[in-house]
Amino acid sequence: MYTKEQTQKLQSVTKKLLKEPGSINDLRDVLRFHEHRYYVLDEPLISDFEYDQLYKNLEKIEAETPELRTPDSPTQRVGNSLNKEFVTVPHLVPMLSLDNSYNADDLIEWDKRAKKLINADNIEYSAEPKFDGASISLIYENDILVRGATRGDGVAGDDVTTNLKQIKSIPLSAKFSDYGIQRVEIRGEVLMTRQSFKNYNQHLIEQGLAPLANPRNAASGSLRMKDPMVVRKRSLEAILYHISYVAKSPNKKLDKALDSHSGALEMLLQLGFKTPAKQQEVLKGIEDVVDFCNEFEKKRDNLPYEIDGIVIKVNNVELQQRMGSTTHHPRWAIAFKFKARQATSKLINVEFQVGRTGSITPVAKIEPVHIGGVTVTSISLFNPDVVKEKDVRIGDTVLVERAGDVIPYIVKPLTELRKGTEKKIVFPKNCPVCDDELVKPEGEAVLRCVNINCEAQVIERIIHFVSKDAMDIKSFGSANVVKFFELDLLKDIPGIYTLDYEKISELEGFGQKSIDNLKTAIENSKTQPLHRLIFGLGIRYVGETTAKTLAKAVDHLLDFEKFSLEELQNLEDVGIKVAGSIYQFFHLEDNIEMIKKLEKLGVNLKNTNKTVEVDGKLNQQTFLFTGSLPTLKRSDAEEMVEKNGGKLLGSVSSKLNYLVVGEDAGSKLDKAKKVGTIKIISEEEFLKMIK
Repeated sequence: MYTKEQTQKLQSVTKKLLKEPGSINDLRDVLRFHEHRYYVLDEPLISDFEYDQLYKNLEKIEAETPELRTPDSPTQRVGNSLNKEFVTVPHLVPMLSLDNSYNADDLIEWDKRAKKLINADNIEYSAEPKFDGASISLIYENDILVRGATRGDGVAGDDVTTNLKQIKSIPLSAKFSDYGIQRVEIRGEVLMTRQSFKNYNQHLIEQGLAPLANPRNAASGSLRMKDPMVVRKRSLEAILYHISYVAKSPNKKLDKALDSHSGALEMLLQLGFKTPAKQQEVLKGIEDVVDFCNEFEKKRDNLPYEIDGIVIKVNNVELQQRMGSTTHHPRWAIAFKFKARQATSKLINVEFQVGRTGSITPVAKIEPVHIGGVTVTSISLFNPDVVKEKDVRIGDTVLVERAGDVIPYIVKPLTELRKGTEKKIVFPKNCPVCDDELVKPEGEAVLRCVNINCEAQVIERIIHFVSKDAMDIKSFGSANVVKFFELDLLKDIPGIYTLDYEKISELEGFGQKSIDNLKTAIENSKTQPLHRLIFGLGIRYVGETTAKTLAKAVDHLLDFEKFSLEELQNLEDVGIKVAGSIYQFFHLEDNIEMIKKLEKLGVNLKNTNKTVEVDGKLNQQTFLFTGSLPTLKRSDAEEMVEKNGGKLLGSVSSKLNYLVVGEDAGSKLDKAKKVGTIKIISEEEFLKMIK
């Protein structure tokens, strides 16, 4: 066990070693330390990428000076320490690590070594996603699951059979005997889907508990829980990706499916296991492998699971056996790691930004860190509740992640590294821009500036108005909005249509062509359909779907002055909160005056697209989509609804008739089940309705 002082010292040494070469002893010490944090405590202090860099540096030094290599070096063993609370059981075949690559050159070099080992001109490879979860090993005897274990130190792991039996995607029995198999050991990964992780964290927050750091840690920690019923509640899944050991049944031949890795995966799929068979590709050469890796990295965020790379394996099992392994990794497999998604940095300061609706957002300023191909320096901390839950402080070393939505966030502070000089984040009592007193509305988590003329809000409202999904004024990005505002060329939304182009032409970077493009884009925006203008006005709680609903309800935008709260609530998908916001907006004199100015300047306020209701197969039926649909884009599916006379809703309510559910459906599905009257259908059933 490491003391707090030792932890801080070793973390400090780690940072130095990541920037510049150090001694071989320092490298070994910090690697052993981080292995303990990762495998025993499930509380890593550095990202996987940073660990890999340290490991590779040690490998390089030992390769150049083999006389310095020692038997207890981290490079000379398969894995790391075990959790002492569980019985230790041996694996039938050691669970080795994988050699890592981070670019095409690494893969090409590995391919050359592989060809040389077996004296071949070309090799058939299998490529599949590298799931970011907790490694497990399953043993089946006579078609029955008899044991499940963690990876442990690679030679032996913790017996977690009872916990693994709580995972419904792990069959308790499978007909391996049909393939001539009496005993088999299978490797896989236990993980949480992105949605399950999000739902579980929300559940923890509602109970006043700290959220989990990431899906991988959530899965790993679940396997070591003493209460199997708690494991069951975590909605874990298991994906099995490798057969490591096979003993054939007496008087039977092994099935030919076992001759190749791809065949073995297909066999597991047929036996009822979740496998990467559907995402796997069998490729004829390393060039195709490189292309596959690059293409898959682009779509990693569309998967329901977190993945951190691609595993490439020699597909022929006989060739795998000929190539063998080192003490650390098999020679017939390698992992192509995607750009790092996590890194550690230091929180230097917190600034408070004002949004277009007056919300005050704390933004953490961190030491620049490179994650996922970009340099991150600013991270939203969302609201006071999040700051309190995470207990983030100025001066903390923090674990930063850039996940599927590419927006970086702070996973957690590394509290073990605190020196006592860290400062709690104090929220302001007055607006940092206009100095008006801030308020916290009942039932909300954020502080707000209620001064509608606050400059920060004005700028953000203009930026929203010109954005792509609103009035779509090209050539008028946020940088130009800020520049024009600071130069007193633009002070409000109507000012967009009265810009002084002569003064703009005097600015650097604004030639005649740029000004002509800006003029054209602004002029074209005047004829945008009404729903875009409504969305562009930035009415609180009014998204694109609700804006379309509102546009259909009137002939002219100012008709909303006459709507009562009850009439607004009668509109599809408009509840009490949304209706209240719309009513308030159209009963503020400043807003009405702004809308009238826009009309005088030529902006369309009429519902020019108002048409007779379509009498189609979905006539007057309401629909909502959730999850990833198997074949349709969400926008295409919604268009199909409207073309067939149906209506779209933006949320689950008693007004909803059909919820169309795709893969990785989330809270909308749960809410729909509670309502009880909503029909829950698949994409296939939806398509049958309109055929």
